[in-house]
Amino acid sequence: MKLLNIIRITAVLFIIFVATLLLLDRWVSAQTESRIYHDPAKLPSYNVGLVLGTSKYIAKTLNPYYTYRMSAAVDLYKKHKVDVFLVSGDNAHRSYNEPRTMKRDLLKAGVAKDEIVLDYAGFRTLDSIVRAKEVFDTNHFVIITQQFHCERALFIADHYNINATCLAVKEPRRGIASFKIRVREVFARVKAMIDLFILHVQPKFLGPKVPIIDPLIKATFKQAPLPTTEKVAVDIIPLLQQ
Repeated sequence: MKLLNIIRITAVLFIIFVATLLLLDRWVSAQTESRIYHDPAKLPSYNVGLVLGTSKYIAKTLNPYYTYRMSAAVDLYKKHKVDVFLVSGDNAHRSYNEPRTMKRDLLKAGVAKDEIVLDYAGFRTLDSIVRAKEVFDTNHFVIITQQFHCERALFIADHYNINATCLAVKEPRRGIASFKIRVREVFARVKAMIDLFILHVQPKFLGPKVPIIDPLIKATFKQAPLPTTEKVAVDIIPLLQQ
């Protein structure tokens, strides 16, 4: 009888645990759904589009999550919905560099070099979102990623008073693989809440501000005459990337 009671208590605690996870997951979705776009045509135009990084390959197979993000970014660029891309991701070592890989593929797709800014310290979603504001000095941008990721990214942005929206790009339907990713996302959201509300985690690296400036605005500044009687060559725009 004692063993049966233990099993019952364990079962009840497990049900409560799962229910709590699902409620927290749904809360994140409800808090952010009004700022997620699915149709690029309905998305307002933005100066900056933040592309969240992921691995291009999984076990030597092209990662569809990466492919869909990059395709959506290029589509926004061609539709003049985004002027400059901030590509943010992990830069673990020479053979794994998400921002550099994204830049290379954007260049191949016709995006101008000076319209791509690299964030090598986007080790996780929190770092990418907060650094966009604190380092790259932008507080009004669109995030480009899958919907489940959009929701967590916007939840983090809300906590830091960042004015962001998100374009939810296509998501692969691969049965058990998609289910595993969704389950992992539930725990990622709980981890994000712990980081935000309990541990008050900050990005691994911050640093001085490097404002993102639209190349068209930059060109206008460079061509404008200086308000002095002497002609002095002054470069007033900081170098944004190598």
